[in-house]
Amino acid sequence: MAKRKKKKKTRNFDIAYILGRFVRLGLVVGIWCAIGIAGLVGFYALELPSLIDKPEMERKPLIAVEDIDGNVVARYGEFKGETIDISKMPNYLVYAVLSIEDRRFYQHFGIDPWGIARAMVSNITSNHGVQGGSTITQQLAKNMFLSRDRTLKRKIQEALLALWLEQKMTKDQILTAYLNRVYLGSGTYGVEAASRTYFHKSATDVTLHEAAIIAGLLKAPSRYSPLSNPKLADERANTVLGAMEDAGYITEKEAKKLMVVPDKKSTLPAENAVMASDSTRYYTDWVTGDLDKIIGTPTEDINISTTLVPSIQKAAENAVTKYLAEAKDKNVSQAAVIIMARDGAILAMVGGKNYAESQFNRAAQAFRQPGSSFKPVVYLTALEHGYTPNTLVNDAPITTGRYRPTNFKGEYMGEIPLYEALAYSLNTISYQLTKEVGVGYVIGTARRLGIEADLSRDLSLSLGSSGVPMIQMVTAYGTIANDGYQVEPYAIRKITDKDGTLIYSRPARGITDGQSMFQPETVRQLKGMMQGVVEFGTGGAAKFGPAIAGKTGTSQDFRDAWFSGFTDQYIGSVWVGNDDNSSMKKVTGGTIPAKIWRETMIAAYDSGKGRNLSAPSLSSTTTPVPADTDSSSSAEQSSVGSDDFGGMINRLLSATDAPSPSPEVTESNPPGISVSVPSGFALSPPPSVERPRVINSARYNARFND
Repeated sequence: MAKRKKKKKTRNFDIAYILGRFVRLGLVVGIWCAIGIAGLVGFYALELPSLIDKPEMERKPLIAVEDIDGNVVARYGEFKGETIDISKMPNYLVYAVLSIEDRRFYQHFGIDPWGIARAMVSNITSNHGVQGGSTITQQLAKNMFLSRDRTLKRKIQEALLALWLEQKMTKDQILTAYLNRVYLGSGTYGVEAASRTYFHKSATDVTLHEAAIIAGLLKAPSRYSPLSNPKLADERANTVLGAMEDAGYITEKEAKKLMVVPDKKSTLPAENAVMASDSTRYYTDWVTGDLDKIIGTPTEDINISTTLVPSIQKAAENAVTKYLAEAKDKNVSQAAVIIMARDGAILAMVGGKNYAESQFNRAAQAFRQPGSSFKPVVYLTALEHGYTPNTLVNDAPITTGRYRPTNFKGEYMGEIPLYEALAYSLNTISYQLTKEVGVGYVIGTARRLGIEADLSRDLSLSLGSSGVPMIQMVTAYGTIANDGYQVEPYAIRKITDKDGTLIYSRPARGITDGQSMFQPETVRQLKGMMQGVVEFGTGGAAKFGPAIAGKTGTSQDFRDAWFSGFTDQYIGSVWVGNDDNSSMKKVTGGTIPAKIWRETMIAAYDSGKGRNLSAPSLSSTTTPVPADTDSSSSAEQSSVGSDDFGGMINRLLSATDAPSPSPEVTESNPPGISVSVPSGFALSPPPSVERPRVINSARYNARFND
């Protein structure tokens, strides 16, 4: 009998069974996840009592820096205004914050699930996670108790603390605390401090549009600051006004009336203009950087009164911007400027083209080669060793030694007086003088002038091969301007606490109160020679009215270009170049730097400030430069006899048909500037003197353009 085949058992596909398995698995996983989350939350919650007992209430002392007129130009640390209850704030200020930050504030319990869901959807659809779902209560919890770390732990603790705050405080109390603690840019905390900083009024007096600007700061205080970015601040305020209209706080008509055209320059009062200037931060950073040396580390709020003159600062910044823009094809990207009063007060300091892009202060921190602007140090040393402005020197190629510098364009003038050699910035003469008197003596002169940087002890120093900070170059030129009396640069006039109690005051100091480092007559000879640089030499682009003494400087391969000089009232220095030390395209000290110097100095004279910061005791009468009367003092005697150097310059100019200084209003002598001749600037020739050898200044200006 045949065997029956057994039928194979098959299990029917049971959808309900599989679904059941998945549900059971999901429940198990969910339970374990809930247990894990609860454990994690519980673990983080253990720290809450210590956080609540010791809230993050510590505040950095506020350092407010004021200009010479008493206006605050920068703040460091934290500025917190008086606490104001929301019942005393304008309703529209509260509504502006609620409409843009947390519309459901009075409905949720500290955490807003709908807000979180909306933020998640927005972040997913926009492909970048930028929108947060934190409520005002959560933000207050973070500000009061937590760090700014973006971690899961911090978010969990923030949510737990928000729930706790909602139990302990009323909604109005939470909102009041938030509005008085939130950071609103420029070192301000709370709406009162922000209103005082941005609008010079209490938060109780702000307008609806100003309230919208303050509320707009909450998203990104630095980006939407009305001081540094007024256009973006207005655009953000328009967004806030739109949100207020959408929430029903204001009407469509009110919103449209208050919305500002985006290209409007600023909604701020005029007195805030200086705070919008990037370059001012170079000055204030330098001031606060030396604070420890004066009063130590501040432990309380202080006000620093400085010598900053806003109009000069702005003029320097504008000149830098203007001439760097014009020189785009010359590969020059950076500049620095310092303007100083005769007593050492720093009136303006620009440390770079744009502070927002680079906070490195090239005026105080950079060590750049001064090039030929270092030559006055060499010539002063030579004058101390018996040379005179009329001593004849031979400008010829250097044929001995390993170091053989050449003149600009490789051209030479032969036998000339010493003053002409400086005016035309002849490299061979500076080299010969340094070799003759000794590098050590040149370094010694530099030290007495105020240059503290390391200087190379070789003949290349004759052409300014060692890097020197601009602040030290200005100090050296200031000492020369003051007939050899040492100058100490300063910016801080006084420091007071928040109640006005005096903490520090700089002692009054006249120009001649400093230590005398040189014989005044010797320095006056150098000043007359340096005047020749501007009158008929390489610095002609700096001329504008008053008597000017200065020196151009260009380092090897056009890596640095300088103009440093002074009048009877101000000392200034300008540098242009590149941070990577790359060469510029034929930019010399007599071009862009001299033009920036001129425009900034005109602004200084127009301001009239910086002259009376301390009573000057230097005589303002014209002092003729002593003649070279010692016929046996040197084998290299002048061929012009006993002529005084000021007379030489005057007749030299008249012989070449160059205009002499005149108080009339001309292009080179703008209105508002009085022409005065300081001590050491001898412009009037004595009667019946022998006429010196005349050179063609126009021709040599083109040939020797250092």
